[in-house]
Amino acid sequence: MIRVKRVYDAPDEGDGFRVLVDRLWPRGLSKEKAKVDLWLREVSPSDGLRKWYSHDPRKWDLFRERYAGELSHREGLLERIGAIEQENGRVTLLFGSKEPRINNAVALQMMLESRANRGRKRTG
Repeated sequence: MIRVKRVYDAPDEGDGFRVLVDRLWPRGLSKEKAKVDLWLREVSPSDGLRKWYSHDPRKWDLFRERYAGELSHREGLLERIGAIEQENGRVTLLFGSKEPRINNAVALQMMLESRANRGRKRTG
């Protein structure tokens, strides 16, 4: 199971393995308080894409498409998150944005779930 959560929210046991998926470390948050198991900044959107998007709801669909395009050149990162999920049972993708519904962690979760569903269809 892959969940998303704001990194500023208190960690809890249900989080499982906590992966920060932002390029920048969250402002004002210590590493001890964040309880991040892995900072996978390479999976975050490029600076250009992040700045272009700027959490504009009208750009959400196009952002997801462009972000998926960027990640298509970094398949190993998606596989790494999938392997962490297999090993730990639960992964929580952490983000710093104040926008809880349309951010890179949500887009990444959607991509990972889509990959998992395609994999199940092939084997099922």
